[in-house]
Amino acid sequence: MNLNIPNTLEKSAVFEQIAAALKQENFTVIKQDETRPWGGFFVIDESQAAAFAAKFFPHLAMDSIRITNKLSPKILVVAPTKRLSWQFHHRRAEIWKILSGVVCVKTSLTNEEGEIQELQPGTFRQMDKGERHRLVGLDSWGIVAEIWQHTDPENPSDEDDIVRLQDDFGR
Repeated sequence: MNLNIPNTLEKSAVFEQIAAALKQENFTVIKQDETRPWGGFFVIDESQAAAFAAKFFPHLAMDSIRITNKLSPKILVVAPTKRLSWQFHHRRAEIWKILSGVVCVKTSLTNEEGEIQELQPGTFRQMDKGERHRLVGLDSWGIVAEIWQHTDPENPSDEDDIVRLQDDFGR
């Protein structure tokens, strides 16, 4: 999926370009949210998790990705200079691959933010359940393929499984 997104593109145009690229790859978007103050996301049909993993995480075997029987693929869109909340999850681990733009991540096993790490396109990153993390946009739109690895088969993760320790937007 070729996503070379100019920094000057308006948010709606960025989302249109990503939607078109996902459609070209035959991914079914079941939810699109561009209302987030930090950018937004696309949720891909979970029945396409294996195809999504093969496309964006070809170096990983499905057995190593699947913690339980449920995986949730997404595309995150991080606006330039915006930060997602400093957060963690009780019921999911996450894997990321940077598709476009340079972004940063902070991680820690405690509530103290760790050192900032710059992630170039093509970089793979994994966060364990409970690991604190924050995705940060730099000078360009950051596009990240993400898979939620649900760790509790009886109670899969959802948007309510975000524990925000700090948030620039008062959420």
